[in-house]
Amino acid sequence: MLKAAKYLLIGSTEAYSGKSATILGLSYQLQQQGLDIAYGKPLGNYLGESQTAIVEADVQFVAQLLNLPQNRLLPTILALDEVTIRKRLRNEDRSDYRQLLTQYLQMPGGDLVLLEGAGTLEEGSLFDLSLLQVAEEVDAAILLVTRYKSIFSVETLLSAKKRLGDRLLGVLLNDIPTEQLEVVDTDMRPFLEQQGIPVLGMLPKSDLLRSVSVGELVNQLQAEVLCRPDRLDLLVESLAIGAMNVNAALRYFGQRRNMAVVTGGDRVEIQLAALESSTQCLILTGKLPPAPFILTKAEELEVPILSVDLDTLTTVEIVDRTFGQVRLHEPIKVQCIRQLMANHFDIDRLLSQLDLTPAATLP
Repeated sequence: MLKAAKYLLIGSTEAYSGKSATILGLSYQLQQQGLDIAYGKPLGNYLGESQTAIVEADVQFVAQLLNLPQNRLLPTILALDEVTIRKRLRNEDRSDYRQLLTQYLQMPGGDLVLLEGAGTLEEGSLFDLSLLQVAEEVDAAILLVTRYKSIFSVETLLSAKKRLGDRLLGVLLNDIPTEQLEVVDTDMRPFLEQQGIPVLGMLPKSDLLRSVSVGELVNQLQAEVLCRPDRLDLLVESLAIGAMNVNAALRYFGQRRNMAVVTGGDRVEIQLAALESSTQCLILTGKLPPAPFILTKAEELEVPILSVDLDTLTTVEIVDRTFGQVRLHEPIKVQCIRQLMANHFDIDRLLSQLDLTPAATLP
């Protein structure tokens, strides 16, 4: 008779906190320990094409990256979007989604099932699929991922502990600025531990993980690519606005790296200064064409130039929002999160709390 797998639900206090990244890093460590893992995302957002079932894009990506066989993948049972919500509100959808979760309990063998939760503690409540409801249905422990914003983040975690109770196995504090690491370690971590909230990991902020591809900016801005469409894979780590004089711009650009520079199509001197700095793409506003020699220089330096029919403020808002919603589908980011988790997450403590014993340590 096959042993029953244990369940660990990865949740978060707000969307885009780093759940998928955590699962990628954690899954790799578990596999290195020789554990047989499965993965599923009950509530989906980013759907792919399949003739047989709802396929969540993140599930496909994780499965491919971890080389998981089909019998170690669990289906997404609901795509959460405006259409499904309106159907529920109109009483057109009366499905018992918690009952559908019982198929998650029929996993054939394995050691640990990793489930990716919704964006917040509440998301999915309309369908009885909130984080706590999913955990109760499959008897899962919860690992909560929180993007650190300030010391006030402690209040969010105390509130989550009250709501999740003993289901909360521990927390992972993510995206901590380097200058805040000591405060978190000496003040916040001990306090949370005293409150019965184990801190299993503290990941420092990474510009690379927050970066977005030039191609993603093209999509979000609905931009026209004026040159180097072959370099849309370049990663942008920071945003600079070229609205100052050229001397100030040179100093400003010199302090940043891997930038997207937003400036007017008529600001030739700013465009030139940007191309002489660590710039991954130029975003020209106002739908004004750049000077021919700017295009030539950008071609030589392999820097894409994008043209948008937007004002500077709107462009910056869209780019900022894109940074906040970045997804983890580039190989270099995968390697980065694996390294961060290996260095800053207590996998041994997690396994002990789950009462799991590594099968073997792989080379």
